[in-house]
Amino acid sequence: MSHAAPDWGRIDTVLLDMDGTLLDLHFDTHFWLQHVPLRYAEMHGINVEDSRSKLMARYRQAEGTLDWYSVDYWTDQLGLDIPMLKQEVDHLISVRPDVIPFLEALKEVGKRRVLVTNAHGKSLALKMRKTPIGEHLDSVVCAHDIGLAKEEAEFWHRLHDRIGYHRENTLLIDDSIKVLKSADDYGIEHLRAILKPDSQSPPVDADPYIHIDRFSDIRP
Repeated sequence: MSHAAPDWGRIDTVLLDMDGTLLDLHFDTHFWLQHVPLRYAEMHGINVEDSRSKLMARYRQAEGTLDWYSVDYWTDQLGLDIPMLKQEVDHLISVRPDVIPFLEALKEVGKRRVLVTNAHGKSLALKMRKTPIGEHLDSVVCAHDIGLAKEEAEFWHRLHDRIGYHRENTLLIDDSIKVLKSADDYGIEHLRAILKPDSQSPPVDADPYIHIDRFSDIRP
């Protein structure tokens, strides 16, 4: 068994991120760094590089907050129909390898499978329509319903109030080191990062957290 595999005997709840964890982050990377700059450039009559530069500055201001993940916020800020633009490239939405067998294996051994995502409700709905992951989860929690992003320490307190879980018996799998650090500070004992959230980009530095390369490596 891979060194990334947790001690499954000590875990009853598995908290799972969506984008970059269960789903390939390539869709989101392409959407925000290629497709939105293209459409923004067309709207303003500027070249794509200038458009991307302007947008990157806007993105950085909102990073780590719920606004960054909000479809409505960016529709307002940019004057673009973000939900419609997502549908233009939704063929890029895909489940990462080995995810469905992993989720089914969790069910077979009685582990609770909870999707915990920062994604806006409209983005979540699109991805649930385009993939089968919803059929393999016990519940779904959207950070926008909690009122805080997962990067914020108070998020985990509110999540506990909503779904109930024991920190020492919970595994969080997430591609964001900031999110893992926030959960770590709260006291969630079992934490795993994702080595390659975007199939079209190089592996990321997951330190100090143990990383998962393939979900088949940690299947219970």
